[in-house]
Amino acid sequence: MSRPDLDALTRNDSWEGVRVAVAGFSVAGFASADNLNHLGASVVALDERADPELEEKAELLGVLGADVRLGEGVADLLPADVDLLVVSPGWRPDSAVVLQALERDIPVWGEVELAWRLRDPEHDVPWLVVTGVGARGTTVRMLDSILRAAGVRSVAAGNVGLSLVEIVMEPDPYDVICADVSSFQLHHTYSMRAQSAAVVGLGSAGEDDWPRWHASYEAWLADTAKVYAQVEQVCVYNVADERTRKMVEEADVVEGARAVGFTFGMPGVGMVGLVEDIVADRAFIPQRDTSAAELCTISDLASTEPEYVAAAIAAATLARAYGVPQAAVRDGLRAHQP
Repeated sequence: MSRPDLDALTRNDSWEGVRVAVAGFSVAGFASADNLNHLGASVVALDERADPELEEKAELLGVLGADVRLGEGVADLLPADVDLLVVSPGWRPDSAVVLQALERDIPVWGEVELAWRLRDPEHDVPWLVVTGVGARGTTVRMLDSILRAAGVRSVAAGNVGLSLVEIVMEPDPYDVICADVSSFQLHHTYSMRAQSAAVVGLGSAGEDDWPRWHASYEAWLADTAKVYAQVEQVCVYNVADERTRKMVEEADVVEGARAVGFTFGMPGVGMVGLVEDIVADRAFIPQRDTSAAELCTISDLASTEPEYVAAAIAAATLARAYGVPQAAVRDGLRAHQP
């Protein structure tokens, strides 16, 4: 039997006849299984856990027509008649079902990939995406607060708030999606084109110490760098982490996209940083060669902890990349509470 052309399917098409296995049944897995089932796909969801919360969700989806299998050993064997595998972030690349899918040339998508493909084609909602180690979630929440202060209907999603799949399937589209994604999620992401994206930093992880979900240090860096692939406007990098700048230099972006660094130090041209206690913009103003625009002061922030301040500068940079006015940066950061 020939496989369906998955690249031709959107949220506006019937997925009837598409056989999908969903590995993992927590937030991302449930949203993926629920919405694919709603679109008409034949869904089987697999999870080795069998706690009461998952069993309740399984019963709900079962009534709607999905096949949910919970318990030890259920994910040892990928069902034979599968056209697509959707994996939750916790499932490593060397998981049995992932390896079996790859051996059978079955596409493997993560939650982010599925969400990107299920966007409403009639509403091109921009994504502002943050990854890295450390204050990723704080950065996204701050960014959301800044955008809202500017009157933008935004939402924080991904590893903060709701699943990206759930967000993109809402009938009333947002103006902007602020997405917190991990390197785990980026591993199985291929199509995403963020309007702007940031790697907030890679922490102290090095060649002897990296997230062991990935096969190697190099694999971790490569997956993290995927956030910059096909960025349309601005790639934000951490000046203090040379690896993030290198990722931007090597990224295949849309022609005309810019690189903008954020820093604790005095910002150079094309950067956002600190001038004494002022967060200053030398990237998004016409006269950036000779001056800087004040966005806020350290006293506007709820904490002076270095990680919190770094998150604020990164969020301010992404917000300015989107085009919010200076006052909205200040107001949004004042409103955000850790």
